[in-house]
This record gives sequence, C-alpha cells and structure tokens, in this order.
Amino acid sequence: TLRSKFDETLDLFREILMEPRWDEKEFARIKQETIEKIKRSKARPSSIASNVFRKLAYGIDHILANSILGTESSVESITIDDVKAFYEKNFSPSLAYVSIVGDISPEKARTAFKVLESGWPAQDVKLPEYPLPPKRKRASIYFIDVPNAKQSEIRIGNLSITRNNPDYYPVQVMNYKLGGSFNSYVNLILREEKGYTYGARTMLRSGLNPGTFVAVAAVQSNATLESVKIFYDEMMKYRQGISEDDLKFTKNAMIKSNARRFETLGALRGMLDNIALFNLPVDYVKKEEAIVKTFTLDQHKTLAQKYLEPDKMIYLIVGDAKTQLKPLRKLGFGYPILLDADGNKK
Repeated sequence: TLRSKFDETLDLFREILMEPRWDEKEFARIKQETIEKIKRSKARPSSIASNVFRKLAYGIDHILANSILGTESSVESITIDDVKAFYEKNFSPSLAYVSIVGDISPEKARTAFKVLESGWPAQDVKLPEYPLPPKRKRASIYFIDVPNAKQSEIRIGNLSITRNNPDYYPVQVMNYKLGGSFNSYVNLILREEKGYTYGARTMLRSGLNPGTFVAVAAVQSNATLESVKIFYDEMMKYRQGISEDDLKFTKNAMIKSNARRFETLGALRGMLDNIALFNLPVDYVKKEEAIVKTFTLDQHKTLAQKYLEPDKMIYLIVGDAKTQLKPLRKLGFGYPILLDADGNKK
C-alpha cells in the first residue's frame, strides 16, 4: 500500500481477515474460475508433467501429491459452509505472522497491529503430519501420451528434504553448476550446444514438508531419448566432483547475486517470510553467504553423491508415444509405464 494510505489499508486488512462477508455470488464465481484453471492445466503438457511427477514422487493417494487447485470434482463439491467451517477451525493467530517492509517504525507497526491482539482469539490448531513413502530403490520410467506432440516434457527426480534441513542451502550451492543457473552444465549442453530446448534446469523445491529434487526441460520431440540420457550422464559425472574453476564460478556467482537479491520491497518481505515461516535466524542470509565462501570440493562431492542418485530416480516423459515410447527402453530402466494425464496406469 502507499505510505499515505497505510491506516485506511490496515482497516480493510482487519475487516477482510476478521469479518469475511461470505458472498455466495463471489464464491460461485471463484469456484468456476478455479475449475476453468484446472481444465486449462489438463491441456498443457508442462502442467500434466509437473502434476503427475508429484503423484509419482509422493504416491498417487498421498495428500501432498495433489495440486493446491484441487480437482474439478473436489472444487465442485465444496460448499460455502465448508469454507466457513475451515475458517472457524484454522484461522488463528497461533499460526500467523505479520511481515512489514517500508517507511514505518517498529513502534508504529506494533501499535497498528495491536487491534489483532485484542480482537482475534487464538485457537489450538494442530497441523497434521503425513507419512512419506519409502525411499526408491531403483529407477522407473513413465510415459504420458500426447499424440503428435512436437515437444516432450521431461521430469527426472525424487523426493528430497525439507526447507529446514541443514543440508538445504548446501544442496542449493552444490546444484548451482549442474542446473541451478543459466550457465549450468545441463542448460549449456541441451540449449546452447544441442539446441534441443529453450531451457533446462535442475532444482530442489522444498517447504515445511519434504519437497522434490527435479530436472526439467521441454525438448524437441525427436531429441527425447538423447536429452534424457544427457540428464542422466551429467548427473552421474557430477557425482564424481567438479573442478576448482567451477567451484570458484559458483561462489562468485552466488555471492555477487546477493548484491541485487533484496533490492525490492517484495524481496525484503520474502526474506522476512522465510524467517517467520521456517524459523530461520534473522541473519540467515549472512549465514548462507558464509556457507558459500567456505564451501569445499569435498563437500560438493559428498552432497552430490548423497542427493543425486540417477539410478533410483523417477523418469517421466510427456510426449508423442507413437514415435518416442519405444526408444526410451534403451535407457535400461525397463519398458516405460504408460500413464494417463491423472497419473493412473493405462
């Protein structure tokens, strides 16, 4: 909000949070809008690949395997009474934090939000814990047919760690040269050298629950097998370590990027959100810089061997089965398992 409109905006904020009006017409509109988003996502191979990869990683019936948009049937079945009940049960200051960035003093901020202390009673909300599937013992390859597709969507990876795991940021450093930047190995080979894709990445996506490590690319259909092999080969080579020059590049790039990482109010607020949500120390950014500066080749190799296991990963391809399915047997992971767009075996 504009600084000059802070008080008026705060009044609206309090009203929205504490006095929702439960508008039936708006509720119906949002439901329909959400259902349309879900329908559109089913027509996008990239969305299909990401949604089904999540189901393969967690297990098709696991709650974390679901898109937060839900399904057409689940959204359709939600009533406004369900939403009211969820609000009454789960909207509690015991789970909340407020992050503020701008030209405002801590004293004024505390005073402004005093209204929440007096008017928002706390509840005992217990967040459920969800057991995870056992660690994979071998690689499997899956295929979703999009007839006559000119591109193949590739997702390769497995379940990984939470944001709070001590290895989280060291793994980000380890991954940087593999697929965490534009100048990474996989992007330089698949995009710059081969011209198969506009971009290839590897990344660790984590939150309060264990996330996934995943390699991602959309490649020319006739380059599907070779692209998957490149991902596999590069990960296997990466497990053996990188050069001193590559480690130096990683350190320079990651440290220098911090100079412009928190230039906007939104980025600063995101830093506060991380501190609050993941219970990080207030100087966690400085601690991350220290990790980068002291990172060694031995650390890099140890983390790569611990978290990169290409022979135990999920390999998911969304593309033209008529031309691309059979060649994938050459990977040595058995015959690709055919799935539908919801992740069910065909």
